[in-house]
Amino acid sequence: MPERVDLHGVGIYGVHLIALTLHRDERGFVAEHFRRSWIPGMRGPVQMNLSRSGPNVLRGLHFHRLQADYWTVLEGSAFIGLYDLRRGSPTQGQGVGFEVAAADPRCVFIPKGVAHGFYTSGGLLLHYLVDEYYTGGDEYGVAWDDPGLGIGWPARDPVLSDRDRANPSLDDVLVDPPAYEG
Repeated sequence: MPERVDLHGVGIYGVHLIALTLHRDERGFVAEHFRRSWIPGMRGPVQMNLSRSGPNVLRGLHFHRLQADYWTVLEGSAFIGLYDLRRGSPTQGQGVGFEVAAADPRCVFIPKGVAHGFYTSGGLLLHYLVDEYYTGGDEYGVAWDDPGLGIGWPARDPVLSDRDRANPSLDDVLVDPPAYEG
C-alpha cells in the first residue's frame, strides 16, 4: 500500500479531501483508509464512530475547539458544508459545500475550529475518526441555514435534531470564535 495519497484542498485552509487508491480484483477492492502521516497536525485517532442517517437528514453545523475529524462515507452520499470560524486563519469566514459518495471513496479531514455538517437526500452511513475522546464538553454549533455562511445547501426543510434546530446564529458564535493555531 502506498505511503502517499492524493490530497486536495476544498477552499478552506487545512481541510483536505483525500482520494483513496483502490486495489481491485474479482472479489472487490482493498483501500488504505487512514495514515496519520497523510494529515499534517492530526494527532489521533483516539476514537472511531459510526453515524447512520435516513433520507432528508441534515446534521450540523457542529464545531470543536479541541478535536479534528476524519470522515468517510461508507454507504450513500452526502453534501458536506464547511465554514472556517477560526480567528486568524488564511480562509477565515469562508464557506464551502461539496459532494462525497461511497461510490467514489474519498475521506475528508476537518481541522478543529471549522464548522461542519452534512445533508443526505437518500441516507448514508458515515465512519469518522476523531483525535480527542468524546466528553460532551467540546460540542458547539452554528445555525446550518444562517445566510452569512454562504453554503448552498440542496435542501430547504431537512430533518434536524432538536440540538441542531437550536444552534446559535453565526454572529453569536463569532463573539468568541475558535483560534487558528496554524
